[in-house]
Amino acid sequence: MQLKFGSSPVVVASSPEMAKEFLQTHDNIFASRPTTAAGKYASYNCSDLTWAPYGPFWRQARKLYLTQIFNPKRLDSFESIRIEERRAFISSLYALSGKPVVIRDHLTRLTLSTASQMVLSNKYFAQSEGARSLPTFEEFQEMIDTWCLLSGVFNIGDWIPWLDRFDLQGYVKQMKALHKKFDRFHNHVLDAHQARRKTERDFIPKDMVDILLQYAEDPDLQVKLTSDQIKGLIQFVIYNYSYTSLALDLGSNRLLKHPRLIRKATEELDRVIGRDKWVEEADFSKLPFLEAIIKETFRLHPPATLLLPRYALEDCTVAGSNIAKGTTVFINTWSIGRNSKYWDSPEEFIPERFLEKDIDMKGQNFVLLPFGSGRRRCPGYNLGIKLIRSMLANLLHGFNWKLPHGMKPEEICDRSSACAIIKLNLIAS
Repeated sequence: MQLKFGSSPVVVASSPEMAKEFLQTHDNIFASRPTTAAGKYASYNCSDLTWAPYGPFWRQARKLYLTQIFNPKRLDSFESIRIEERRAFISSLYALSGKPVVIRDHLTRLTLSTASQMVLSNKYFAQSEGARSLPTFEEFQEMIDTWCLLSGVFNIGDWIPWLDRFDLQGYVKQMKALHKKFDRFHNHVLDAHQARRKTERDFIPKDMVDILLQYAEDPDLQVKLTSDQIKGLIQFVIYNYSYTSLALDLGSNRLLKHPRLIRKATEELDRVIGRDKWVEEADFSKLPFLEAIIKETFRLHPPATLLLPRYALEDCTVAGSNIAKGTTVFINTWSIGRNSKYWDSPEEFIPERFLEKDIDMKGQNFVLLPFGSGRRRCPGYNLGIKLIRSMLANLLHGFNWKLPHGMKPEEICDRSSACAIIKLNLIAS
């Protein structure tokens, strides 16, 4: 479908076949991003991997992530952190056993705490609002939520450039204010890491910020990294994992609506893992039904209804249609996941469908694209999926889930994230 948003040509792809055309067949032509206010004001002038245009900086940053940050050996080295945070998460829920719990709050804290430890080696949060040099955990989470919101808004100035200076919706003002908060936080983090690098003898990188700072000193870099670019790269790693807690929250809602699925998942966990231990990352490959639940959650609730936009670097022809240079392309993952041509009973939550189909989440099967595909696929896919599997598996394995106050499964809204804030009783099993 070809449209016109203001002065900008736009194409929306809503089928796996067309998604493959843009993300694989012509991936090199549609490898860039359009320039947006979100990239300029909320992401250090497009210095994170989300909004950076295709070019030397983006290629260098992606190589850094794939070879230094998210390579299997590095992720394995951080497993002890993930285990420690998971145990703290389970302990906090165990203390609330039998009481109504808003699970999203706990999932959010676990995700952000784990990401902070791996990226920063510390939880740079103030313990009270009186300590104003740093945000509290709640303030920082609100900053991330605002960043996610502003990154996806329809900003009129992005599509009608001559209106940009008027900021008619007030989004740019919000982005600038948010940038100041994040910049203050990033400056504190970088100052602390630089000080430690100077004072420690035989310094060894402990976290992802250390790796970035060491990488920035490489004299052979094609693009020398500025302070703002380092901040943008830090921002990308921490804030993109906020989506994992939302995916789990929505998946939990779907399971509560279908108690038989909870029973089936716990039967698999009891049979494969046993009742006397927790689920470890090495166990994931032995839990096909758990994997099917995660895939079905992403089918109905992709992290983004539309994948982040691609941008045509030159004129080309796609499936017989002429696409002009400068066209913005959206992939409608929500529509693809609910298309009856590809899915039986597409509105129903049926994890079993994935036990019969060899469909992965890596972007090779274009009917399921939770992390994108091609050059712009999320480089942190492996870490994100580890967190999701671990959290869901251990929630199911360690607790009996019950709806509070006589609430019935059919009363649960499962249409959107706005409906996902519900309470449940978690009883230690």
